Amino acid sequence: GHTDSQGKAAWNMKLSEKRASAVNTYLQRMGIPAERLVAVGYGETTPLVPNNTVQNRAKNRRIEFKVLN
Repeated sequence: GHTDSQGKAAWNMKLSEKRASAVNTYLQRMGIPAERLVAVGYGETTPLVPNNTVQNRAKNRRIEFKVLN
């Protein structure tokens, strides 16, 4: 999970971890085995775009996932 840079870094890290965990839980409920999933929070450390506008901050509040085999 990812966040924008608004707020404190520690809060954003927790928020991103909760965001990732929520997606992990959803995917498990949809039938994906837990051992095939890893949830990671990155906080505000890896923005897609600068956090200088409302629109850009919205883009940085996101979940990313990779499908492997």
